[in-house]
Amino acid sequence: AAGGRSIAGSQGLSVIAVQNPLSALGDDVDAVSRVIKRQPGPVVLVGHGYGGTVITQAGGHSNVAALVYIAACAPDIGESTTDVERDGPSSPVISRFEVDAGGFLYLSLTAVQEFLAHDLSAAEVRVLAAAQPPIRASALLDRVTKAAWRTKPSWYAVTDEDRIISPALQREIADRIGARVFSLPAGHLSFLSKPKATAEVILAAVDFVRGK
Repeated sequence: AAGGRSIAGSQGLSVIAVQNPLSALGDDVDAVSRVIKRQPGPVVLVGHGYGGTVITQAGGHSNVAALVYIAACAPDIGESTTDVERDGPSSPVISRFEVDAGGFLYLSLTAVQEFLAHDLSAAEVRVLAAAQPPIRASALLDRVTKAAWRTKPSWYAVTDEDRIISPALQREIADRIGARVFSLPAGHLSFLSKPKATAEVILAAVDFVRGK
């Protein structure tokens, strides 16, 4: 819900959460593209964190009408997620990632609490740590060949208390892509800590597409 406005209900929207495999950028783009192709109307793509890289590549589809970046990366053609993050101050979280034998990255419970979910409850932190989807490190090095933000209108939610991607870097990203910028008093997971405010950013893009 957003200020009493239900995203999926009274707004008449169909909301789908894509389950990205996080094994490679190409795999994640394929997963998003399959969902886009199933939609009968215009699509507003929303990406968080690395998901911004995914929607940057996948958003060129003709069904996509707008892009929403939530504390997200937005590479240009030939850039990777890691390239974008190098433009700003490094977060100490980088040294806290654990890597398994398959090259997938994880965060410990302590690191989740300290960096990812410092503005959430202890119970939520435990759930996030237990259910975290690992991402293969090499996916962060995969380069995009398309940059949908160059041709599609974009919105960007800057999370001003973020400890994963610095707010200063987020603003640089938003400025580079020409996005309409919203500031949220939240950590990296604003859709959990500030769901109504985060939903308002998405609904702003929806209203634009609808011509309101």
